[in-house]
Amino acid sequence: MKIGKLPEPVLIRSVLKEVQHRRPEVLVGPAVGQDCAVLEPAKGDVLVFSSDPITGTVKDIGSHSVHITANDLAASGAEPLGIMVTILLTPETEETQLKEMMRGLEAACEQLNIEVRGGHTEITDVVKQPLISITGVGRIPKEEVLTTSAAMPGQDVVITKWIGLEGTSIAAKEKEETLLERFAPSFVETAKRFDQYLSVVPEARVAKSWGVSAMHDITEGGVFGALWEMGSGSGTGLDIDLKKIPIRQETVEVCEVLGLNPYILMSSGSMLITTDDGFGLVRKLEQAGIHAAVVGKVTDSNDRILRNGEDTRYLDKPQSDELYKIYLG
Repeated sequence: MKIGKLPEPVLIRSVLKEVQHRRPEVLVGPAVGQDCAVLEPAKGDVLVFSSDPITGTVKDIGSHSVHITANDLAASGAEPLGIMVTILLTPETEETQLKEMMRGLEAACEQLNIEVRGGHTEITDVVKQPLISITGVGRIPKEEVLTTSAAMPGQDVVITKWIGLEGTSIAAKEKEETLLERFAPSFVETAKRFDQYLSVVPEARVAKSWGVSAMHDITEGGVFGALWEMGSGSGTGLDIDLKKIPIRQETVEVCEVLGLNPYILMSSGSMLITTDDGFGLVRKLEQAGIHAAVVGKVTDSNDRILRNGEDTRYLDKPQSDELYKIYLG
């Protein structure tokens, strides 16, 4: 496709026709020549915004981009409503690839009951690969807003599902041939399908109804990065048992073969939560079919401690995500 704005016929048949209207709050949505969306929140609600680009992969970036942004909104306690989508394509991108992105994006929107409210599409030689950047908006009563920086000493630290889900799925797709030299096809396929767990919207709803002080979706930098950010933002210490952090065996083995540290690996699909009764929350989550575990405590010191049996060390500041290593070799 030629550099410049997406041709109108392509925009209509491969973008706009893939988008469905499903939210009554959206008064004006995407259309040819329409540069703004109009949203009417309920009285007493505030709007929550979050923005994320997807740069770590080009595979399944449509659905991936929606879940990453919706997860940020859910971590604040908000109900995701809709997204604004910017898509930058290389001149080499085929229209079929664009349509595949939009279908993945729309499938995720349908799953979460949100909708595309507008955006921008362009073909440019500034990017080296297709890039999607999404700004999401959610709503929540003003008095119910949660932040990452509200963890309180004495509370339990809970982690949902398993760490490393996102990174494992991406690594298995990007390094499938390498992994097939060591593992059975069924094993690699299972690892690739970890992207089915990317949404934390369900556990956020359960946690909010249970009563929590802070939530933080575990993304780039992995669980170590998320723990540091929550402790630093809250001005608290942490005492974490590494052996209690939930992790799938597939993640352990994929990381071992590719030389990755799973604790510093992209972990969308897993939520970090602080609450007064972590074990009660875990039971509530399990009742909803969501695995979770209490992994430690918030403390009143500035020390962020990691325990592994008799070994003890301090948590380091966030580091570059391990996933990027797979593109360097």
